[in-house]
Amino acid sequence: MSAYAPPQGKVCYIHTDPDMIVIDKPTELLSVPGRGPEKADCAITRVQADHPEALTIHRLDMSTSGLLVFARSKEAQRRLAIQFEKGVIAKSYIANVWGAPAPVSGVIDLPLGQDWPNRPRQKVDHDAGKPSRTEYDTIGMHDHGVRLALTPLTGRTHQLRLHLAAIGHPILGDDIYAHADALAAAYRLHLHATRLELIHPTSNERLRFESACPF
Repeated sequence: MSAYAPPQGKVCYIHTDPDMIVIDKPTELLSVPGRGPEKADCAITRVQADHPEALTIHRLDMSTSGLLVFARSKEAQRRLAIQFEKGVIAKSYIANVWGAPAPVSGVIDLPLGQDWPNRPRQKVDHDAGKPSRTEYDTIGMHDHGVRLALTPLTGRTHQLRLHLAAIGHPILGDDIYAHADALAAAYRLHLHATRLELIHPTSNERLRFESACPF
């Protein structure tokens, strides 16, 4: 495994108010610190450099880019975390995948669980896996396949990456689940958290945030 080498530069803030912060996380930046001092640089520590009170609510995979939310108080963290747990928050992703799923839109319904001997990999597990569902819709084409809009209906680890690989259409540049051709087809993981809708933890206003796909 290659050494951790996060991209340098300032945090890209999408939204900041007294209760919450939304950033556009770049690819190859951890959401939270990893094991060892060499993995201390991450999204939360960069945000805390500007806003020391910032607290984690959810995560994106290191290689996934896009919208990431932080709270600015324990109460805001609690209220936003409940929204994630109950599926109140709507999330949409863009991915370029190998080949073209048929039908062009649908729901992938495969239970997922830990692949303990091969961590951090997950696996399809029909015996002990947790219910996992991903909605997909074809929205474009590229040289190696199609571009999908993805909506995770559950929130399992590596859900989007593994679901697409499991149906034979891995995300380009996926260094965990893609076959060699799909991995070589992109310089980075082609998965981006492009839209996020939530209820503000204090005002109860419904907010929508968007981030342009960088690939």
